[in-house]
Amino acid sequence: MPEIQLGVHTIRSHGVTVARFHMHDWLILLLLIVIDIVLNVIEPFHRFVGEDMLTDLRYPLQDNTIPFWAVPLIAVVLPFAVICVYYFIRNDVYDLHHAILGLLFSVLITGVLTDAIKDAVGRPRPDFFWRCFPDGIGIFHNVTKNVLCTGAKDVVKEGHKSFPSGHTSWSFAGLGFLSLYLSGKIRVFDQRGHVAKLCIVILPLLVAALVGVSRVDDYWHHWQDVFGGAIIGLTVATFCYLQFFPPPYDPDGWGPHAYFQMLADSRNDVQNSAGMNHLSVRQTELENVYVDREETSMEISRSNTRDTTRMLENR
Repeated sequence: MPEIQLGVHTIRSHGVTVARFHMHDWLILLLLIVIDIVLNVIEPFHRFVGEDMLTDLRYPLQDNTIPFWAVPLIAVVLPFAVICVYYFIRNDVYDLHHAILGLLFSVLITGVLTDAIKDAVGRPRPDFFWRCFPDGIGIFHNVTKNVLCTGAKDVVKEGHKSFPSGHTSWSFAGLGFLSLYLSGKIRVFDQRGHVAKLCIVILPLLVAALVGVSRVDDYWHHWQDVFGGAIIGLTVATFCYLQFFPPPYDPDGWGPHAYFQMLADSRNDVQNSAGMNHLSVRQTELENVYVDREETSMEISRSNTRDTTRMLENR
């Protein structure tokens, strides 16, 4: 397991570098936002709703227990707050950046998939009758018996977006990512049998499940819509998390892939630098040996010359 370097890679020291390296990812996030806005503006498919089909679509039209504006708070702001708290504990900009990026990708990809399926399927909500006929008087085509809605256009439009549940898919995308994030940080799968850790990880999923249950209780969705939304949210959250972090059961599951890659690159640079210094020292030593040998050869040559001269003088 690579050593943990606390407080070395902060927002101030490495934040700009990390953000620039992932600039294309942030641009894709902006593109996903634009796509999701377009999907909410266009008209969904108006599925045929005959007079005899309204029996199961007469549930009362009522307000949301969890309003639309509360979903981003639950699915994005809450996980974001937990991620920021962990940053102030460890001061690792790699973990902060990749966790936020993974969280945003999770909820935005889920939002695009959910809204695209909503528009394509056009399933009526359980309260569709009262959206279509707010006065309670049904009007139908004289041949096909299809509904001829008299309600407000925006209300009827929203009535054709039952499958899958957006509240549920967003909640499971954001809180599912948070559950995986916490699993790695507190090492839930360290094989030490601490069930209390598992309870901490399950808590975000319980909140997401309660959001889904509220959609059925409010008669805004069928149970199949909630189930489908939960599957979409959890699946996307898992893929997005594994894109940036090792699996929670991995021994290195506490940190992002980029952190360990950075450590490996740093060690390679140190080893290469040490190798170059070693080669430089060896080369200097060889040059010294070569010079010493040259000096020794010159001294021997001079000595031999002197000896020969003496021999000639003695003769």
